[in-house]
Amino acid sequence: MKVKVISRNPDDYLRETKHDIHKVPRNYDPALHPFEAAREYTRAVNAVKLEKVFAKPFVGNLDGHRDGVSCISKHPNRLSILISGAYDGEIRVWDLPQKLCIREFVAHAGVVRGIAYNPSGEHFITLGDDKTIKTWKSKAPDVGEDEEPVNTVLSKTVLTGITHHISDPVFATCGEICQIWEETRNEPVKTFEWGIDSLHDIAFNPIETNILASCASDRSIILYDTRDSAPLRKVVMKLRTNKISWNPMEAFIFTGANEDYNLYTFDTRNLKQPVNIHMDHVGAVTSIDYAPTGREFVSGSYDKTVRIFETSKGHSREIYHTKRMQRLTCVQWTLDNKYILSGSDEMNIRIWKARASEKLGPLKPRERAALNYSEALKEKYATHPKVRRIARHRHVPKHIYNAQNELRTIKEKGKRKEANRRAHSKPGEVPYEPERKKHVLKEDK
Repeated sequence: MKVKVISRNPDDYLRETKHDIHKVPRNYDPALHPFEAAREYTRAVNAVKLEKVFAKPFVGNLDGHRDGVSCISKHPNRLSILISGAYDGEIRVWDLPQKLCIREFVAHAGVVRGIAYNPSGEHFITLGDDKTIKTWKSKAPDVGEDEEPVNTVLSKTVLTGITHHISDPVFATCGEICQIWEETRNEPVKTFEWGIDSLHDIAFNPIETNILASCASDRSIILYDTRDSAPLRKVVMKLRTNKISWNPMEAFIFTGANEDYNLYTFDTRNLKQPVNIHMDHVGAVTSIDYAPTGREFVSGSYDKTVRIFETSKGHSREIYHTKRMQRLTCVQWTLDNKYILSGSDEMNIRIWKARASEKLGPLKPRERAALNYSEALKEKYATHPKVRRIARHRHVPKHIYNAQNELRTIKEKGKRKEANRRAHSKPGEVPYEPERKKHVLKEDK
């Protein structure tokens, strides 16, 4: 004779101490939960609302420069160190966690145009309007010693930008021409020219380490290979590109910050048109830097705002601004992917969270589980009108709001005019040109 007995383990439903939470058995049969979707949708709406409530992106500022901040550079190995250069030739070294200046000295007579660390982080190189390239020790001098550069090189041409090779003791400068230097030599080892008045920014590729790109005064972006004797290719845009940043995870992808308020992501294998156009700024974009993940980048603009873009999307996911912040000159994304640093005209360096509502500090297991659940709900219901509207909404300053409306009107007017011309012309006389091809004039080899 068989006897079936219902047996339950007390560990499944009893708590060990009075502080534990009751373990409640649950039947996951969907027929017993007819309002599950409705409850989830309400939770998703609440989660996206709470994200706005807790969005406090501003962490702090580094105050002390006597003139506008012209450039900043992060340490390759230490998250807590930042170097900044100003328009009066002053260099400051900052301790980010304490928000303190730990070292300051005047490095150049005139504007500091660029700062770059060597791969080990033991030295950093600065260049300025006085046509000098100076190498400094990262370690501060002892008490009583003067701040003296390890090496000083006098350039024959004007210098406007610098970038360091990610692993070798090699760096490149731009100005009237592009020059490749070795740290141990006082003369450039290679020079590139393409009959252009001046170059104003240059950047080494962190993956294909022999490739570098520069922005020129003739509105072009030029690609070089240090193993070659001449420049490789260039693409000419409608307006000037101010800054270039390479994607640290995709060897062929770079993004340029342009004067026409947009950012253009290119694939070096096909420069005839950009892979993506990122628009939202209402002023010339002056600076850009990729996140270490390669999935996002941050941009600073003349419209006094910092914007964060996803590489695959055309519009920004976040905008940062303050009443006091003026025109942005430089932005950087920290190597731990948590913070953004921005330097601006009014002598301040600001620290922002990369995710505005992220809680700083350690999370308890239940807290982490709740946050992961909220993120999953927001992703699941992202396309629902109410959730999407709340997630996309941003309060912006009045001058940004008015400029956005004006730009929208101008674009609509241009599209309407083109449609009217096409409608009242012979077939094929006014061909349709995609938005991505409109901004590239030509490609030279």
